[in-house]
Amino acid sequence: MGTVPALVVISGPPGAGKTTLAHLLARRIGCPAICRDEIKEGMVHAAGDVVAAPGDALSLRTLPTFFEVLRLLLAAGVTTVAEAAFQDRLWGPGLRPLTEIADIRVVHCQVTAQTAFERVERRRDQSATRRAHADGHLGDRDAHAVGHHGFRPVHLDVPEIEVDTSDGYRPGLDELVAFVNAGR
Repeated sequence: MGTVPALVVISGPPGAGKTTLAHLLARRIGCPAICRDEIKEGMVHAAGDVVAAPGDALSLRTLPTFFEVLRLLLAAGVTTVAEAAFQDRLWGPGLRPLTEIADIRVVHCQVTAQTAFERVERRRDQSATRRAHADGHLGDRDAHAVGHHGFRPVHLDVPEIEVDTSDGYRPGLDELVAFVNAGR
């Protein structure tokens, strides 16, 4: 399918290591990484004082903006790494139309609920940009575990790979790049 750009979808629950992997993989491939949370953080930066809540106005604008950016890049022939939670019921409707203009590959990040919780706490404590997200509930270990175990990854009829992000990457970055480039 080498005539269309690749869209590498990085999926997983909060704290699974998606954003870090997305940026590393994009650098290795030589393409941009488009991250849903970073788009929202940019909106908050421009909007000023915003109180994040589930379904807030910026959250509602983020999803269509994310997909518009992906469509624009893919239509221009730009291979792209896209990172977000990508649970099927929320993200599948936006991703399925992109199968017509891109060779989609899905990378599912996996980690234990405990490791994910520790990462979420560390990220919240170290990053002022987290104020953009209504993820305060993730600070409760039990609530986080329920969400982690209830995560339903996106399912498309495309190649998929699972990667353990607990300590490095298994499979490693070289294998992930080969997965992305397979058939190209």
